[in-house]
Amino acid sequence: MAYQPNDPLNPDESGEYRYQYQNIRQDVASGQRQYAPASENPLPDANQHKTGKKRRTALLLAACAVISLLCGAGGAVLAGRLGLTGSGNTVLYQSVPTQRAEYSVTGFAAIVPTVEDSVVAITTESIATSYFFRQYIMRGAGSGVILTTDGYIVTNNHVVNGAREISVTLNDGTAYEATLIGADAENDIAVLKIDASGLTPAILGDSDTLAVGEPVLAIGNPLGTLSGTVTDGIISALQRQVTIDGVAMTLMQTSAAVNPGNSGGGLFNITGELIGIVNAKSSSDSSGNAVDNIGFAIPINSVKGLIDDLVTKGYVTGRIVPGISLVDIPDERTAYYYGLDRAGVYVQSVESGSIAERSGLKAGDCILTLNGEVVSASKDVTDFLSSASVGDRVEVTVSRGGKEYSLSMVLTEYIPEGAKR
Repeated sequence: MAYQPNDPLNPDESGEYRYQYQNIRQDVASGQRQYAPASENPLPDANQHKTGKKRRTALLLAACAVISLLCGAGGAVLAGRLGLTGSGNTVLYQSVPTQRAEYSVTGFAAIVPTVEDSVVAITTESIATSYFFRQYIMRGAGSGVILTTDGYIVTNNHVVNGAREISVTLNDGTAYEATLIGADAENDIAVLKIDASGLTPAILGDSDTLAVGEPVLAIGNPLGTLSGTVTDGIISALQRQVTIDGVAMTLMQTSAAVNPGNSGGGLFNITGELIGIVNAKSSSDSSGNAVDNIGFAIPINSVKGLIDDLVTKGYVTGRIVPGISLVDIPDERTAYYYGLDRAGVYVQSVESGSIAERSGLKAGDCILTLNGEVVSASKDVTDFLSSASVGDRVEVTVSRGGKEYSLSMVLTEYIPEGAKR
């Protein structure tokens, strides 16, 4: 093969190959190597490259020498200022003083110390009966919020309901025996009293001014062993219609973590005001799927008046309790199954001495109307009585044994036995 000038794959006239790797490039599309003419990328002069390298090395050495001199001088000055020269001591660690911004406690960290002493832990003992009619002691736990300096405390009714012994432990660890002053199952509120003074009462806020998304914190006694636990969250929703143990309630929803034992504890706003009493949480939906961060609290505005009544009277004034239990028979098929002649709202039982008994209502009566308004569900009776007032006279029409009867019911205030008068 004849010699081809500038051919990188053929020897030159001296018979030596001058193969230039720099002239090989990769064609991405074809995957084949392509060769560029040597004239386009001339081989660098090796002598010039070495000369440039020596110059750069010299400059680098000179720069290092200058930096070393400067560092040595700076180190001597620093050592002099720190008193290390001529001391003869070995210093293992020496820090240079620096400026540090002053730390400022803000947000909940500033609020917690002002409200934590207002929240107490509650433990209870009650007598329970097993399926084999054996009695045993059942212990429970919850939380409460101090209302007055002399020992009135608000909690949930379900925390203390049926308890024979109630103990309250303050944030500082001091324990007291507590007395139940009054309770209201309808609103899940109860008031306790301990023999103490100089306590730190909570400041009641205005739950009507709350907005969804507003930050809040919950303080309580989760699991009955972690008293004083603080969790934070937001108001997730207002005016939630929630049914708890068969009782319909209007509650606030919060994302603050609450657990068993938090019941009766406080829900506070960012200024440290008590705006709710924690009373429930959702742990799963109707299908059994686990859920998180869904807690509920009783708005403080809805129970302020009730708390005042419980403290001063021992019961909720103006409450009308008819003294009957009702059952809904929704259709004719269900009525036939139970041997009844029609669907409707039936009186299941009547309490002795109650308004219902005095008016002549009997178990088995089917309530047709209240003051002329048709009754189709037991909720209609509940709603009617909740809007009525003490002293009102209600005309009741019932079906009994296939005949209709008209009865007159005078609504009187319910006063539990042993309540203050």
